[in-house]
Amino acid sequence: MIYTLRPYQKEAVENTITHFRKSNYPAVIVLPTGAGKSLVIAELARVAKRKILVLTHVKELVEQNAQKYESYGLKASIFSAGLNKKELDQQVTFASVQSLARNLEQLNTFYSLVIIDECHRVSGDEDSQYMQVINRLKEFNAQLKLLGLTATPYRLGLGWIYHEHYHGFIRGEKESPFSKCIYELPLRYMINNQYLTPPKKVDPATENYDFSALKPDSFGKFSESDMNNLLSNHTRATKSIIEHVLKESESRQGVMIFAATVLHAKEIASYLPSSETELVIGDTENKQRDNIIVRFKNKQIKFLVNVSVLTTGFDAPHVDFIAILRPTESVSLYQQIVGRGLRLDEGKRDCLVIDYAGNDFDLFHPEVGSVKPNPDSEPVQVLCPGCGFANTFWGKLDEQGKVIEHFGRRCKGVLENEAEGESVQCDYRFRFKECDHCGAENDIAARQCLNCGEVMADPDDKLRDALNLKNALVIRCCGMTAEVIKSEVLKVTYFDEDGAEASEVYDFNVKGSKFYFHKNFAKRVKSGNALGKWGSANDVDITTLTAPDFVIAKQHKKYGWQIVEKIFDYKGNFRVADKS
Repeated sequence: MIYTLRPYQKEAVENTITHFRKSNYPAVIVLPTGAGKSLVIAELARVAKRKILVLTHVKELVEQNAQKYESYGLKASIFSAGLNKKELDQQVTFASVQSLARNLEQLNTFYSLVIIDECHRVSGDEDSQYMQVINRLKEFNAQLKLLGLTATPYRLGLGWIYHEHYHGFIRGEKESPFSKCIYELPLRYMINNQYLTPPKKVDPATENYDFSALKPDSFGKFSESDMNNLLSNHTRATKSIIEHVLKESESRQGVMIFAATVLHAKEIASYLPSSETELVIGDTENKQRDNIIVRFKNKQIKFLVNVSVLTTGFDAPHVDFIAILRPTESVSLYQQIVGRGLRLDEGKRDCLVIDYAGNDFDLFHPEVGSVKPNPDSEPVQVLCPGCGFANTFWGKLDEQGKVIEHFGRRCKGVLENEAEGESVQCDYRFRFKECDHCGAENDIAARQCLNCGEVMADPDDKLRDALNLKNALVIRCCGMTAEVIKSEVLKVTYFDEDGAEASEVYDFNVKGSKFYFHKNFAKRVKSGNALGKWGSANDVDITTLTAPDFVIAKQHKKYGWQIVEKIFDYKGNFRVADKS
């Protein structure tokens, strides 16, 4: 069978060819689960003129990608211990990264391109298996081209896997594994154009788990022991949830259940009909796992319970019910899980998605690019006052949908530097640390000024010094108020949780005083969409401005407490006030 590429698949191939004709920078293509990444890979392999290598981390994807390529009537090599093949003789080789990393000495010739499927697993760690293979190939071709494909280009704890997007904005760091995303297709486009099955997301009409007490690590993972302790007190909830799953699955063909832990998965399976249920966990022996998956795909079993092992590289189009009984902090993982049920199949109208773990993700919204700062945060759009780029940050909306606060640091927009013929990131900062030497704005975590090179004063040192002085007051600021005390004179008062306060005045009749207020607060407007501009003291609405985290004042014999320092956007060892 020869496949015909869909328009977006052709565009992804064309963008790849165009990119690598101009550049050797590593590139990534982002396509939703079910978009047919294997066909894009097959077409790129078909048009390649020199040897290429296609890498992935599971044997199912090695086999699937090779089959799509061979559907063109072409012959491929397969290098995968799991498939009992270790061949490298053909122009195109489909390989398991684990198998190749253990046999690097066999990579002893020129390859022009490496394609990595599910490339969100790649890190910049030189000791990783992917980097071992890539560095080995670069010994024979210093200009080796690298292309990644993924549905989820973001990993909690590691961030975006690429630096710049072809639509003109910055995502990850310059050190990210891939330099540029050269093509991306939204999930909503796939569903609206009937390339994927629409998800039917419903709230569970039964008892839910409450995982809110659990704290994830920096990678968004929860402790298995913590989850087991919590779930051991919710056995009634699990039984009730599975009863609900059974009822909702009466008209469904294939049900995938995502459990939190192995103990949890075994408990879930015990409540399901044994003749229609199988369990797959990390320790499931390969041959047994393959047999289970074949039986599930052939509809010989209806319920497939798993723990973190069938989120990628698994393709069963008849799945029409996804039951999520595990917590996750990752939109990417959530999309991978739901994606298992979105492939098209004959007679399939939709895929029922029920989240019994209260993850509360919008399936169609991409990652924001940082961990959610608090439970009330949601993705908001913030226009950069500098370049006009529409940023997506975590933030808060009022009842009318207007941004009232956001937590972005720097604009992600890209500006073309015509003089040097390259693009640069917009330098507008919503949150910043000001250099005491030259006044330049730096990232809030910066230790050295990007402008003058001087070492930046550590806010913790300033606070520590002030706390050691008898005539100094440190306010852990939990709010501020303002009042016009006389014509064009604004009094701003900062206060802490214990009732201490300090004030300062700005006289808008005095040019210098008005300038200083704008210097302090023009970029501290909570919505962030525009610079603050106040012609009169009466124009100031202090509730729309971000308060400093700390205020340092010193005792004056005549005038009382005089504010000498305000520390905004604090990230350090001293506790920040509760501003709830």
